[in-house]
Amino acid sequence: MSIFTNKLISVANKNQATKNLINEENAIRLEALTSHMLEVNKTLNLTAIKDEDGVILKHLVDSSAVIPFIPENATLCDIGCGGGFPSLVIAVLRPDVSVFSVDSVSKKVAYVENTAKLFGLNNESVSNERAEVLGQGSKREGFDIVTARAVGRLNLISELCLPLVKVGGAFLAMKSLSTDEELDEAKKAIDLLGGKVEKVFTYTLTDGNEEIERSIVVIRKIKNTPQKYPRNNSQISKRPL
Repeated sequence: MSIFTNKLISVANKNQATKNLINEENAIRLEALTSHMLEVNKTLNLTAIKDEDGVILKHLVDSSAVIPFIPENATLCDIGCGGGFPSLVIAVLRPDVSVFSVDSVSKKVAYVENTAKLFGLNNESVSNERAEVLGQGSKREGFDIVTARAVGRLNLISELCLPLVKVGGAFLAMKSLSTDEELDEAKKAIDLLGGKVEKVFTYTLTDGNEEIERSIVVIRKIKNTPQKYPRNNSQISKRPL
């Protein structure tokens, strides 16, 4: 194994939240994906994290923490996929999961699509459509799992994500730092949109040098979202639920 793959597996196994989630085969694929991403990042602003240690902890291992919350053979939609975190990592680690990546920035969507093809990730597809349009269209209540990683405040992203979740499925909000204030702010929106907070999984990730605090808010979809939601982007921004 290379220094990178050894380090990636070691960091993942150092943390209880990500222990045994990345094996040697997957680490090799994630190393190749990282090399490709950092090369493309020189001309396309995918991430501000440009060093390998930072990518390992803050992108690869961080993205992998959501894996235990995804059921087998799930359909998953990642809202605001950016440079493919967590969607490309999920596609690598969980070939049983059908991953649908969404972002309003066409260059980032094109990058994720091209990268998936380059690395033979046949379980990855993409869309440049806005989440609120998808939520009022053919993708409404069409996914077992919807993820959003560092996209926005919980009350706002709940209106974008919960309409896409099937009843019985879950919205997994991947957050940094404390989520207590955001949860209080989002209670009304979550209930109105058909969700219920099932658990908040708070954990620390470290590579031995740096520590980052993370939370995954698991919001179960317990009833259909009223047809009027999601509203258009300007309404969501100006009049949050």
